[in-house]
Amino acid sequence: MSPPQPHFLVLTFPLQGHIAPALRLAKRLLAVAPDVLVTFSTTEDAHGRMFPAKPTEHGGGDDGGAEEDDGRLEFLPFSDGTEAGDDARSLDARIASFHAAGAHGAAEIVDALAARGRPVTRVVYTLLLPWAAAVARERGVPSALYWIQPAAVLAVYHHYFHGHGGAIAEHRHDPSFVVELPGLSPQMIGDLPSFLTDSTDPSDVFHSFFTTIRDLIETLDKESPKATVLVNTCQEMEVGALAAVRAYDVLPVGPVLPSGDESGIFKPEDDAEYMEWLDAKPANSVVYVSFGSLASMGREQLDELLLGLEESGRPYLCVIRKDVKVALAEEEAEMHRRVKNGVVVEWCDQVQVLSHAAVGCFVTHCGWNSTLESVASGVPMVCVPQMSDQRMNAQLVVREWRVGVRAQVDGGGVLRAAEVRRCVDEVMGNSEAAAELRQMAGKGKGIVAEATGKGGSSDQNLMAFVDGARSEF
Repeated sequence: MSPPQPHFLVLTFPLQGHIAPALRLAKRLLAVAPDVLVTFSTTEDAHGRMFPAKPTEHGGGDDGGAEEDDGRLEFLPFSDGTEAGDDARSLDARIASFHAAGAHGAAEIVDALAARGRPVTRVVYTLLLPWAAAVARERGVPSALYWIQPAAVLAVYHHYFHGHGGAIAEHRHDPSFVVELPGLSPQMIGDLPSFLTDSTDPSDVFHSFFTTIRDLIETLDKESPKATVLVNTCQEMEVGALAAVRAYDVLPVGPVLPSGDESGIFKPEDDAEYMEWLDAKPANSVVYVSFGSLASMGREQLDELLLGLEESGRPYLCVIRKDVKVALAEEEAEMHRRVKNGVVVEWCDQVQVLSHAAVGCFVTHCGWNSTLESVASGVPMVCVPQMSDQRMNAQLVVREWRVGVRAQVDGGGVLRAAEVRRCVDEVMGNSEAAAELRQMAGKGKGIVAEATGKGGSSDQNLMAFVDGARSEF
């Protein structure tokens, strides 16, 4: 009897910033090995937003599945217990329900696939799913964590929960206090992940994320032999940080970038208009602005941002999500009245935009996906981090790689127009510093291309991961 095909069940938290890198990894696994099967799974709600035009019977019967044409990639949602739409509960309560129901739903998928003769041979899961490894273990299936943030952030979390949390907890209200963690450059408290400085108190709205990450680190500690962790970075970008997490079997396999059209829970507008607009602009002349899929924006911040972009005198492409417009009761006509030198879209194909020759600067919240996409495209950044890993990502951009500048917000957390203008000028101007930023950005692009290309460090690591999965039969 022939052994089963390597079959990866990729489980991901239902946010765009998690779905995108998980789906990209799924497609990379298919690309590197023709015998591999992948089942991609997120919650029923997120799955429905990924495939709004596909009825549940498409490709998967009544289970809400969907298949790629060749049948090697299948999409099967899991229940997270929130289908009834009970949003009145606290975030802590909803996350607790998610963990319990998600584990049950994922277990059902593993069992159903085995019953269909398509057994899962390795579970791959993103952060915020600490239960996934237990689901796999109970069914005798190996698992691997796919870490979708920098290795440096993984190292900080590891050290926090292994003897170094006291100093951070003691000084968490002092952003300028410097802590030293094994294998990492000195870090100011204000640059550490916000879940360790702002969310350790049970009264904090994001406390459940702090406890989930604690549970995730405990889950990794239980694995024997060492837990396998795929990291969406490359060896050349984070040498020291990768060495600082030797407690795990760490494989840098990134940056994992899209290989073409990809599904997500946000749909780009028709790209013809904004891409034609970019086509008409000189090389390196356009400022691209996006703060990702989650960041909120008040009226004052929107006004200051648009004013600063207009005052910069440079053409700009700015993403203002539909939900932000609705929350601010921003009328389209009023928006167009204020926007004279740019284009505003509700969502766009970011990789396509960053890859365009006209784009010379990215004003970003420094989510890890956006950061990697900018580095891979050779576009220098203006960093405006807000929460989670974004502050550390900004430090990597500014201090480690020297491919961007950090914008300063005022005491109320607002990025003022003058600061927008100053930072854009610093990145896109004619100074020696701006020229160096562009040079380093070009160097970063080359590093990523080499690491992810055929035979590069990340390509070899991903192949080793797949070969290891085969050898487990």
